[in-house]
Amino acid sequence: LASLLDFTCTCGNGVVATGAAAVCEVDECASSASPCGVDQTCSDPNTASNMLHDFTCTCNNDPALSAVDGPATCNKDECASDPCGAGQTCNDPVKELNSIHDYTCTCSNGVIVTGASAVCETDECGSDPSSSPCGMGQTCEDPDKASNKLHDFVCTCDNDSNLKSTDGP
Repeated sequence: LASLLDFTCTCGNGVVATGAAAVCEVDECASSASPCGVDQTCSDPNTASNMLHDFTCTCNNDPALSAVDGPATCNKDECASDPCGAGQTCNDPVKELNSIHDYTCTCSNGVIVTGASAVCETDECGSDPSSSPCGMGQTCEDPDKASNKLHDFVCTCDNDSNLKSTDGP
């Protein structure tokens, strides 16, 4: 009977038990690669036992969202960081963290781009001369309408084409 209990169990962390199973402290969250996703906190309630797969992943932005033994499904509104350009509307239809770059940027002229800022055609001179940003007796030209650039228009005097100014009369 003495020979049956004549064995030792050694844990990777140095804990040794003779004649019985060793209780190895296993913290599944302590590994260099967290088992949880981005912006999540890992907690292992039973590190003083041999329990595996008992860790919990909790979303940092919403502690009510958590999962045991794997990453939680967290919510993130990608529009909160204002990824669209000036004069654009952002819409994030699915706010789950694992749904990335599904937001849309919509220009006032109807151009819609998914997952990136849209290139809105902006004619700062407009089609109505009375609403031109240039003064009376001047012609307005916007050389780069197919970009999001603002203040890149040129005002030219009608009586002298050599007199020009950019971004104003």
